[in-house]
Amino acid sequence: MAAIHSSLSRDDRRTEMREFLRSRRARVSPADVGMPDGGRRRTPGLRREEVAVLAGVGVSWYTWLEQGRDIKVSAQVIDAIARVLLLDPAERAHLYRLAGLIPPQVTSAPSAAPSPEVQRLLDAWAPRPGYVRDRHWNFTAVNDAARVVFGYRESDHNCLVSFFTNARYRVLHRYWAETAPDVAAAFRADAARYPDDSEFGRIASDLAAVCPEFAELWARHDVAEHTSAVKAVDHPEAGTMIFEATLLPLPEHPGHHLILHSPRPGTGTQQRLQTLMRQQHRLVVPHPG
Repeated sequence: MAAIHSSLSRDDRRTEMREFLRSRRARVSPADVGMPDGGRRRTPGLRREEVAVLAGVGVSWYTWLEQGRDIKVSAQVIDAIARVLLLDPAERAHLYRLAGLIPPQVTSAPSAAPSPEVQRLLDAWAPRPGYVRDRHWNFTAVNDAARVVFGYRESDHNCLVSFFTNARYRVLHRYWAETAPDVAAAFRADAARYPDDSEFGRIASDLAAVCPEFAELWARHDVAEHTSAVKAVDHPEAGTMIFEATLLPLPEHPGHHLILHSPRPGTGTQQRLQTLMRQQHRLVVPHPG
């Protein structure tokens, strides 16, 4: 596995490796890994030789590793030590980086419903637009404001497809033509994260067959990554609204993002948005009596 550059120097990584392994070893009891207690211990947790035996490495080698010596470490050994020390995914990735290795890609289901906590956050974000999309850019949750402001319909199932094929969205989006190349490039960047996932290619191929603009952009092979964007909407009822969009990764579902839109200050968007959503609420909620 290729080495990874780190903001920490090699000496700093060795020091951090030493302290990290000692602290993780101290919190694991023999019973946690199916070993007999063996009576009183001078130090908490597992002994070095116990970690070495359970991980299938030499005692001297593991001792050198924990001492921060400059020795070669493989991904297989890191995985074995991580299993013995009961490291969670974040800790395992941290150990990889301390060893100068690139953490393996986390495998996950391509699509998953948002957790109750994320769903509550999305609901509470109203009246501001927000939605969740999976790694293929499929919508897994869309709040009412996003539907009203951006023109998403119940039939809109994929963010990329809607951007290029939803006629209402294209009319509303003031800078659609200027934004389109970045959108196609961002989708290609996400596809590159999952080289064995053919679904990206299928989505792109199907979309290119029905949308010449996307076909031309996809053929450029441009790649770009974005964690934020500005969206200007010319809404027929509310007028011009400008939003700052932020993409927040959802660690519990790798590849999924919560995308929240905030009215840009000084543009009057907040007031127009509140008025628009109040009008929509009156249309869908009948007055009593």
